Amino acid sequence: MTAPITVHRPSASGGRRVSVRTAGLDTDLGVAYSDADVEEFLRRAGLPEGVSLLDDPTWVDWSGDRGWDAGQH
Repeated sequence: MTAPITVHRPSASGGRRVSVRTAGLDTDLGVAYSDADVEEFLRRAGLPEGVSLLDDPTWVDWSGDRGWDAGQH
């Protein structure tokens, strides 16, 4: 099974696109610059327990490294 939430590789600006797959379609939630941004996108998508999902590979697929670029928290 593929994780329904994807945090994509960092862009040149350090931001990472976040998308969710439902019913076979990907929906962009926004560009995150920190874990807090990802958590907020998940909360807005109806997943208030987003913080506990970030390290769960059944929920979130981190494309590339799990961390943020230097200076990004």
